[in-house]
Amino acid sequence: MTDSLEVAPGIAARLRAATDTAHQAAESTTYVTALIGGKLTVEGYALLVTQHYFIYEVLESAAETMRDDPVAGPFVADELTRLPALVEDLEFLHGPQWRDQARAGTATEAYRERLREVCFTWPAGFVAHHYTRYLGDLSGGAIVGKAIRDTYAFPAGRGTRFYEFDGITSRGRFKREYRERLDALRLGPDEFDRMAGEAVVAFDLNRAVFTELAQAAGPYLRPAGEQAA
Repeated sequence: MTDSLEVAPGIAARLRAATDTAHQAAESTTYVTALIGGKLTVEGYALLVTQHYFIYEVLESAAETMRDDPVAGPFVADELTRLPALVEDLEFLHGPQWRDQARAGTATEAYRERLREVCFTWPAGFVAHHYTRYLGDLSGGAIVGKAIRDTYAFPAGRGTRFYEFDGITSRGRFKREYRERLDALRLGPDEFDRMAGEAVVAFDLNRAVFTELAQAAGPYLRPAGEQAA
């Protein structure tokens, strides 16, 4: 027996509740703590930028595929596109030949494979991954971006373009409208549970990337006297 469709006004809140533990685990990893705390050199920060590039390369390819889908399409917004900003950041951090040295880590490759499996054919699965990345970029990403700018004192507009959303005049309003789109989804209980489960998978994959980055960043810890206050 199939689930009866329901307009679920609480989907955004329910999705947040369902992913809270996984979300908190991803945010509290050693690498994120070190980055925000100013404990990494520029090279240690650049490791994250490179992995972000490989993740968003697949996710934003899926967004083009899903642009006209009735379920996933409303979430595809050009203002969110991060890939050009990541290219700018990598060119600043590594120079024009950055592609020659850029490599996806093992955890990033696993993340990319999951995106390929899910986001090109399952609209609610695409939404799950889209939600975990872009709402995070607009929320906690603002804190991370400020911490990075404070630590490294990059020239204005350089090195942290990923965290800047020039096309969004009010992050608060954009996030509110995004959550309204979530609440407007017509999902049966089983499909919501499946989508929420996929969002948890997304957070877990992201945490695995951070765990791997923590290992790779070992040589890039700043001396205690040089760390940000």
